Amino acid sequence: MTERLPLFPLNTVLYPGLVMPLNVFEERYRRLVADLLEQPEDAPRRFGVVAIKDGRETAPVRPEDGPAGPLDGLGTTTGDPLEALFHIGCVADVTTAEKQADGRYELLVTGTTRFALRSVDASGPYLTGETAPLEERPGAGSGALAAEVERAFRVYQTRLAGAREATTVGRQELPDDPQVLSYLVAAASVFETPVKQRLLACPETAQRLRLELDLLRRESAVLSWLPSLPAVDLTRQSFSPN
Repeated sequence: MTERLPLFPLNTVLYPGLVMPLNVFEERYRRLVADLLEQPEDAPRRFGVVAIKDGRETAPVRPEDGPAGPLDGLGTTTGDPLEALFHIGCVADVTTAEKQADGRYELLVTGTTRFALRSVDASGPYLTGETAPLEERPGAGSGALAAEVERAFRVYQTRLAGAREATTVGRQELPDDPQVLSYLVAAASVFETPVKQRLLACPETAQRLRLELDLLRRESAVLSWLPSLPAVDLTRQSFSPN
């Protein structure tokens, strides 16, 4: 079964169970948010977040807007809008929405379920897409892999903090559920968007964990040789249990 959803293209990836702040300043996405807020209180206020492929035109991102900006001109300057986007995305539920004096919206959204993007319609005031929900299988050995990923992630965090000349604050409690852990690690690690997209698209939790284990070990090895490495602020995304 498919569902038509409003689409919000970003230069980052949203994962199920993760919270993301969004500063909505472009007119077409203000309209999207306004339409969602006009729905009845008990109606779901959600849209699809999809990552933009490299090399596509993006809207200017001001410093106060954070690392993510919506796609500008999609469907008019880049040809087929479907080809400008990765085809696996995540449904975002609007947790809070505050309209600012200048017309912007500050949103807090929570990722819920993954979807496959089948088609994109650019004829309206903002993009909409035909989406199909994606189930995720645990895969063989996900429990044992989760324990290995947790250890590798703690090493990675320590070395990343050292490269940033920062200190880790206490021992972060990590979720026991392998699937939840896999998404948290994917969101909290400093990987490029195409890598984060690969992690989102893994059909099994075990496959995602295996990829993360390889990535974390590789990145930790690199970090051990670097005296200083700039990195994004990992606190921009925080875990939120369903």
